[in-house]
Amino acid sequence: MRRNLSDRHTIGRNPRTGTLTRPGLPRRWSKDDELMRTPSSAYDQLLVSGFPPVQLGSWHRYRSISQEFDDVFKPVSASIAREPAKFRVGIEIQQILTPTKARARKTKIICAIGPASWSVEMLGQLLDAGMNVARLNFSHGDHELHKRSLSNLREAMAARPGCHCAVLLDTKGPEIRSGFLKEHKPVQLQAGQMLEITTDYGVEGDSSRIACTYEQLPTSVSVGSKILCDDGSLVMTVLECLSDSIIVRVHNDHVLEEKKNMNLPGAAIQIPGITEKDENDLLNFAIPHGVDIVSGSFVRSAANVRAIRECLGEAGRHIRVHAKIESQEALQNIDEIIAEADGIHVSRGDLGMELSPERVFLAQKMIIGKANRAGKPVVTSTQMLQSMTKKITPSNAECTDVANAVLDGTDAMMLSAETAKGMYPKEAVETMAKICVEAEQAMDYAEVYRLHRAANRKQVSMYESVASSAVEISLDMGVKLIISITDTGSSTKLLAKYRPKANILAVTSSELTARQLSGVSR
Repeated sequence: MRRNLSDRHTIGRNPRTGTLTRPGLPRRWSKDDELMRTPSSAYDQLLVSGFPPVQLGSWHRYRSISQEFDDVFKPVSASIAREPAKFRVGIEIQQILTPTKARARKTKIICAIGPASWSVEMLGQLLDAGMNVARLNFSHGDHELHKRSLSNLREAMAARPGCHCAVLLDTKGPEIRSGFLKEHKPVQLQAGQMLEITTDYGVEGDSSRIACTYEQLPTSVSVGSKILCDDGSLVMTVLECLSDSIIVRVHNDHVLEEKKNMNLPGAAIQIPGITEKDENDLLNFAIPHGVDIVSGSFVRSAANVRAIRECLGEAGRHIRVHAKIESQEALQNIDEIIAEADGIHVSRGDLGMELSPERVFLAQKMIIGKANRAGKPVVTSTQMLQSMTKKITPSNAECTDVANAVLDGTDAMMLSAETAKGMYPKEAVETMAKICVEAEQAMDYAEVYRLHRAANRKQVSMYESVASSAVEISLDMGVKLIISITDTGSSTKLLAKYRPKANILAVTSSELTARQLSGVSR
């Protein structure tokens, strides 16, 4: 029988094309359809792009993790935590057992360049394996070292006509790091021992005393405060605050290397958004050496992003500015940061030290969802395939982590130690590429498109309307390729915002645009 469903929250699937009908339109009632009739808030709860299609009965409750950062911090009620989520992913056993056909990968791969990968030969292998963006980490090394790495990369690219790989400069930022060690050798710290942390950065540390970069450390912490070092691998508690140092108790055995990150959870950090070193790196390296993207470390507000733009000035107006989300303050200002930045990085390592580890996944999904709705590229990073620094195969948990980030809607993944100092950099890139393709195959692109349309209910520009319509037509017709002729890349990014199943081919006369689009999904 035929029924007109006027409820704007009723969704159905077109029996001819298989795509989802828009809310509120008449459709044929099918016994095979399980209609979703939910409160209006349920739509907002599904706006995290990339979630598998969800069927909600009127008695199922789902928490919103895409709208408010409060969810990242407040405890989850026991009733909700126990409630099972019901996902209709449309995956059959045959799909699991049948090898995936070769296809172009949509999710991009960013590789940190370091001792394991900065040779021309290895950079060429990374390009062949699927590297789309090369990351130069300015927390380590000097300009001369990074200049050689960049020269080697361009030599490897020149040997591969048509190869476009963007260059990303990762600023040191106003971060807090431990200092140098005697003879540059790691030190063994024992659980229960006392350790002095001094603000005199000229001190070469040992097992009893180390330096740190933060001069206001003694006044920013208090007795009982926690200090986390080396991505949380080393936990310390403050016992005493002196004039230029503090005394801490070490909680666990740890081998500490030089210049490891330090976090002060809950402390009021008094450091500028951009440092003198950052300014020097931007003005004397990023601009003259043709860097495509600058990733600002420890961005806490939109003002920090604007400070980077002002530093780049007119000469660096072509450089895209990305913001790394690494603190609770940044999460609280996430909307203004996304509005100001050209892209967002989910830096899970430092977030895991600001938040409790079991809540980092909420932050990841919230950030990705908000960036997706704004049409800003979003990168997920830290320990993606960490075990591959020493092993040729990743753990099953790491593979699942990477795949779920793709389903969340990330545009790109970042490999850090895996390619900078790992034993198997090429294999790490190849493995990540395979996982991304498999995850992309499992996505219901019609559902993803519907969620994006539902999220962007406000009036949009003519250009975005055309892009959205093109994606919808490609889904209805089963189109395999969308061609975008672009000068700046804006039209291509609008197409990518709506996550088409078809690949997007950007045709441009600008080499800069071609490289910068390397960091955008699709």
